[in-house]
Amino acid sequence: MADKEKKEYPIATHRHSLAHIMAQAVQRLLDPDVKLGIGPAIDNGFYYDFIFSEGIEFHEAQLKPINKLMQQIIKEKQEFVHYESNFEESETILKMFGQEFKLDLLNKFKEEGDTKVTYYLNVISEKAAEFALKDAAPTFKKKYEIITDYFRTKIPTLEGKFITFADLCEGPHVDDTGELVPNAFKASKIAGAYWRGDANNPMMTRIYGYAFENKQGLTDHINFLEEAKKRDHRVLGQKLKLFTISPLVGAGLPLFHPNGTILRQELEKFLRSMHKDKGYQKVRTPHLAKESLYECSGHAGHYLDDMFKVKGGSSGEDFFVKPMNCPHHMQLFADNNFSYRDMPVKYFEPGTVYRDEKSWQLSGLTRVRCITQDDGHLFCRVSQIKEEVGTIVEIIKQFYQTMGMMDEYWVSLSVRDYSDTSKYMGDSELWDNAENALEELAQEQNIVYKKIEGEAAFYGPKLDFMFKDAIKRERQLATIQLDFNLPERFDLSFVNEEGEKERPVVIHRAICGSLERCIGVLTEHFMGAFPVWLAPTQVTILTVADAFNDHGAQVQKQLQEAGLRVKLDNSTDSLNKKIRNAEMMKIPYILVIGEKEQTENTVSVREYRSKKQYELPTSELVTQVSKEYKERALEKTN
Repeated sequence: MADKEKKEYPIATHRHSLAHIMAQAVQRLLDPDVKLGIGPAIDNGFYYDFIFSEGIEFHEAQLKPINKLMQQIIKEKQEFVHYESNFEESETILKMFGQEFKLDLLNKFKEEGDTKVTYYLNVISEKAAEFALKDAAPTFKKKYEIITDYFRTKIPTLEGKFITFADLCEGPHVDDTGELVPNAFKASKIAGAYWRGDANNPMMTRIYGYAFENKQGLTDHINFLEEAKKRDHRVLGQKLKLFTISPLVGAGLPLFHPNGTILRQELEKFLRSMHKDKGYQKVRTPHLAKESLYECSGHAGHYLDDMFKVKGGSSGEDFFVKPMNCPHHMQLFADNNFSYRDMPVKYFEPGTVYRDEKSWQLSGLTRVRCITQDDGHLFCRVSQIKEEVGTIVEIIKQFYQTMGMMDEYWVSLSVRDYSDTSKYMGDSELWDNAENALEELAQEQNIVYKKIEGEAAFYGPKLDFMFKDAIKRERQLATIQLDFNLPERFDLSFVNEEGEKERPVVIHRAICGSLERCIGVLTEHFMGAFPVWLAPTQVTILTVADAFNDHGAQVQKQLQEAGLRVKLDNSTDSLNKKIRNAEMMKIPYILVIGEKEQTENTVSVREYRSKKQYELPTSELVTQVSKEYKERALEKTN
């Protein structure tokens, strides 16, 4: 008899079904009484959360046998059987399962007003179960005998069949496990996760898996992860001495070495250069503020738990360390009597702010507690929104073109949920004008954008720019946010042509998001091999022997006088070791000086990024590198 034709399912259905299969494998192989959390499909795969019984710990080495058993479960062609229940029966079922976390979910569903509860059961014939479960623990078999007996009284078609897994779940799933693609998935790693994401709840063991439509998709993803591992900015940051995290200073508080500080300075200089002719005025605000500032801004009611509080030693006054610059900038605008002739007013501050991020969320430079934002706030009229946002878009394009990240990007245009506009600040006409201005601008500038309803903040629509790095990872970096709320809360105004007070619109904008995260992203994007303008050391000079050290120093001086960052390696190491050391630090230009170079006043050049080798008069090399630096070129300018 021919096999039945396989159905086509969305990849998310495959992934969610595999989460159930992995949970079954964990119960069959390791712990029949393991407590189950949730097991959703996610990008690139799935996960399931567990709390293992006392004395049982899960280790990376156990992923291999879990994968093997999952393959076996697929071959068993277990059916996914759907069962609907009510809340009263569900409490009985989940107590029988011994699954208190599922009971917690059941109570959550009640509170949210759900009217039905659904389960999915994995089912095979009793005969097949005898063979499939021959190596399973007796406690696993006994547990599912009880479960099977219960559901046979509810589902007549289960006669002669055996349940191997049951879970509170809304689905959907494939019809049977045989419809899943073998060798297109892999249980991949473990992590910790709090139940329902709350640090006050128990910590669970989260087992992740990758899953794709075919084996090649899985292979490609694993290769991608290997490439990403090579680019990890946390590893490269240590090797290249960009930054360090000191346990004495604290998690999420990176310390920048001289090399990392140069990167920051170059980025800041570039950002300043793009703003100098755009009407921005640089401002500076303190790192502390009284709680009353955040009461006025509205952050006190929602954000205080994520802020650091400090107390004055002698004054005894309470302050909060600022988590954002905008409330401070509102005070600067308020301290003036602006008229329509002054509009727009543009403030720019690369200020450091502090947020009490959860410790398990911290990661190198991409998630920190001290955040140096390239922060800008524009105060303008509604009629000026389109023009001012257009100027910001041009700055964003220039910045990411310089980084080589403009080939593939798109913009999320976040607008209101039109089915319920009552939850948004500001009148409908104001929102209509603002949303239309953003969309018209996106169309005029040929920006690839997606209009996403319901994603706007309650205080205004926004544009989020999504860029891809060198290995095609999508990064949300630049953002432009319109704000009708803060001008209202701080009662900001300017005098219009009729001599009346008019409320400004605030535009929040960040080009690179934060310097810390930007450096992390760029380190991975360039794999630590920064273009000349960003490279902490742009040129290194290697002398073949001591006899050429004086000439090497002269070449160093010549390059330094041209404004370049140069190091001279005149150590007693062999030339090969000097070259290896320079390449480990990914220095763009490696110059070798020996007798021939000294006599002819040339340099033997090795380019780290292109791997080219050639000889050049010293003066031409100075001109070449200086031009590359000045133009912020990605590659050598000829």
